[in-house]
Amino acid sequence: MYCVATVGFFVYAYTLKREAAKGALYTLILGFSFHTLSIISRWIEAGHPPLTNLFEATSFLSWAIVLAYLIIEKRLKQVRILGSVITPIAALLMLYSSLCPKEIFPLPPVLRSYWLPIHAAISLISYGFFILAAASGLLYLIQERQIKKKKLGGWFKRLPSLEVLDRVNEISLKIGFPLLTVGIITGAAWAEKAWGDYWSWDPKETWSLIMWLIYAALLHERLAVGWRGRKAAWLSLIGFLAWLISFFIINLYIPGAHTYVEWHG
Repeated sequence: MYCVATVGFFVYAYTLKREAAKGALYTLILGFSFHTLSIISRWIEAGHPPLTNLFEATSFLSWAIVLAYLIIEKRLKQVRILGSVITPIAALLMLYSSLCPKEIFPLPPVLRSYWLPIHAAISLISYGFFILAAASGLLYLIQERQIKKKKLGGWFKRLPSLEVLDRVNEISLKIGFPLLTVGIITGAAWAEKAWGDYWSWDPKETWSLIMWLIYAALLHERLAVGWRGRKAAWLSLIGFLAWLISFFIINLYIPGAHTYVEWHG
C-alpha cells in the first residue's frame, strides 16, 4: 500500500490535482491501518513486542515515519507534498525489512523486560519525526535555492512556502526531541536493571548521545537564539546523518549491547 501511495503522491507532485493527493493520502492511511494490524499480529504471534530484530525494528520505523507524517499533515494541510518524500522512505524500509530474517527466537533474559516496548517504541517514533524534520529541511534548502536564483520553476509551485517548511521542521523537532530524551532515559533505567549501570558508553548509547546533543543544540538555538530556516535545515540534515550511522551501522556492524545479531546469536 505504501508503494501505491508513493505513486499517488508522485502523480500529485506532477499534476497538482487535489484528487490525486486525496487518493494518495487515503491509500496511505489504509496502508498504515493494515501495518498497525500486522504489528499487533506479530506481537501476539511472538509473545513479545515486535522490536527485537532488524526486520521488526525496520518495519516499526516505517510505521513511525508514516505516523509522524500523518500527525503533521493533519495539522498543516499545506504539507501534503511531503508525502512524495516520506512515503518512498517508508516503502523502501518495508522492502528492506522484507529481506531481513523473520524468524521468531526466544527472547534472551535481558530483553524480557517491560522496558522493551517503552524504550524501543518511543525511540523509534522519535526517529520518525527526525526523518520528517530532515525531509522538510531538504525541501526548504531546495525551495530557498530557487528563490535566491529567481528561477521559479516547477518545484517552486509544488513545494510549500519557506515558512511552512520551517514550521514542519520546528514541530517535528519539538515532538521528536522530547521522545528521544524519554527514550534515552528509559534506556538508562533499563540498563541499570539489566547490567547494574545506567550508562556504559556502549556504541549505540554514545551515538544516541551524539544525536541528542545535535537536536538539543538545534532546539536551543531555535528557542533561545531564534534560529530559523537555513541553519535549522542544515542541522536537521546533520542530525539525520548521525541517525543513519546510529541505526544502520552501529546496530548492524559494531559489537555492543544493541547489535541485533548479538541478541539472537
